[in-house]
Amino acid sequence: MASGSSAGRDPYDEEAAVRRPLELDARDAAAASSSSDHRSGSSQMLIPVMLPIVASVMPRYQASTKGDASNIYSEEWRQPSTDVVCKSKPGSRYFTAFGVDLSPDNMAVAIVYFVQGVLGLARLAVSFYLKDDLHLDPAETAVISGFSSLPWLIKPLYGFISDSIPLFGYRRRSYLILSGFLGALSWSLMATVVNSKYGAAFSILLGSLSVAFSDVVVDSMVVERARGESQSTSGSLQSLCWGSSAFGGIVSAYFSGSLVDTYGVRFVFGVTAFLPLMTSAVAVLVNEHRIPSGERSILHSGSGFVESSKQHIRQLWTSVKQPNIFLPTLFIFLWQATPQSDSAMFFFITNKLGFTPEFLGRVKLVTSIASLLGVGLYNYFLKEVPLRKIFLVTTIIGSALGMTQILLVTELNRHFGISDEWFSIGDSLIITVLGQASFMPVLVLAAKLCPPGMEATLFATLMSISNAGSVTGGLVGAGLTRVFGVTRDTFGNLPLLIVVCNLSSLLPLPLLGFLLEESDSVDNRETKHN
Repeated sequence: MASGSSAGRDPYDEEAAVRRPLELDARDAAAASSSSDHRSGSSQMLIPVMLPIVASVMPRYQASTKGDASNIYSEEWRQPSTDVVCKSKPGSRYFTAFGVDLSPDNMAVAIVYFVQGVLGLARLAVSFYLKDDLHLDPAETAVISGFSSLPWLIKPLYGFISDSIPLFGYRRRSYLILSGFLGALSWSLMATVVNSKYGAAFSILLGSLSVAFSDVVVDSMVVERARGESQSTSGSLQSLCWGSSAFGGIVSAYFSGSLVDTYGVRFVFGVTAFLPLMTSAVAVLVNEHRIPSGERSILHSGSGFVESSKQHIRQLWTSVKQPNIFLPTLFIFLWQATPQSDSAMFFFITNKLGFTPEFLGRVKLVTSIASLLGVGLYNYFLKEVPLRKIFLVTTIIGSALGMTQILLVTELNRHFGISDEWFSIGDSLIITVLGQASFMPVLVLAAKLCPPGMEATLFATLMSISNAGSVTGGLVGAGLTRVFGVTRDTFGNLPLLIVVCNLSSLLPLPLLGFLLEESDSVDNRETKHN
């Protein structure tokens, strides 16, 4: 069932997921979500993503920041080839996925994204814990979801920390290991001592920080390789990342509901605590040379650190304020910032329709598969289509399909002989495919905007702005939920909330002219001007 606003969002996404961000969350595959990043591709899904585990969802939903130390350090310790995903060579011995060689570095990237997806095991448990154990209302759960997405808004900081302060001589491996342990700690707290909404918010925040930091580390490799490549190649790299996340979501999907039904939320949190350790384990796959102790002392020196910080901030501001970067970024923010009705719908389908965790696990399985189909749809059919056309078509279709929630809320689906369960599954399947396919261009666009020398940090900045839009949309949605009087037991104005959220997703369309022309990039524009 569609959940809220424009296609392509993943509250956890990522981030959601977002997504991302997490999201998070409804990059249901994200992660994501992220978002996380927070609102990634599966934003329009039936189940709201409560954490930016994806990556990300979610976005969703969804990216990166470090990777290019060349602008921070002097020439003598630049090592451009050691920290980047290696380009494939003729006669490569590696297997390929989505047209990308599965080298050790690429495998590390894929596995970290897989972990973002498989962390969705706890997403339903979190939703039911907030609703049933802590007895929160829809607006409160939306606020906690937004608070837990905060780590996805400062991703450039993580990139700068990892670039400037190598731990034990490594800028990537050490932080992947640390991120995994931090994630394990956060879910262990949820499984044992957390018993209030403040404790839950803090623990979820730690989990989001873990995913966001590891996301920054591995995505920097992707950005390094994507810069200067064609839109098709960039799309293949993003497809590998989000395909891995979607596969992780499929692996954990069904059990996310059945385990809650059988063993309870605490048990699910305990099992989830082991999953981030996979991120720590894959650190050995990263091709990175240890920084000599002499160079580390220079990096840690106070004057050198302060000076590099100032230089980095100046370079970032110089890049962001350029109209050909600022205007597309503004579009991405506004596109993500339209309100969502995810939390209200979750309360409706569980409290009013009586959907059980076990059934919602089945829906999550369907949407996870649909998210992978969305990645495939983009990779094989849309990655060479102009970005403006993709945004225009998917946003309009997504807004129209999002209105189908009204049929479920008003029980009109039953008049057509369609049960609530089958309607929800079918609606979620279609919306998620469209949502994931429409979110992929956001990542490609962000990569294309990055000029030489600022790829990793600027990409992370752009994705943080995207995640900020997703969080803003969630908070606006929470405010509208309260304004319309939708509570855990009162749903009279829910149809009106759905209409407002879905129509608002059309508001950014007049700004499509802000986007880059097709097959254009910052590099190409600078070449033309010169």
